[in-house]
Amino acid sequence: MKVAVLDINGKETGREVNLSKDVFAVEPNNHAVYLDVKQYLGKSTSGNS
Repeated sequence: MKVAVLDINGKETGREVNLSKDVFAVEPNNHAVYLDVKQYLGKSTSGNS
């Protein structure tokens, strides 16, 4: 899967990179993402009182 490389302003640089479909074309599991974010946010507040 080829994608264009953008500069810091979001404009195309004329370069392309090849990304693995095994990693970047996977459909996310929304519930798994929710659980991970919930766990991350829960840990960030533990110990603060």
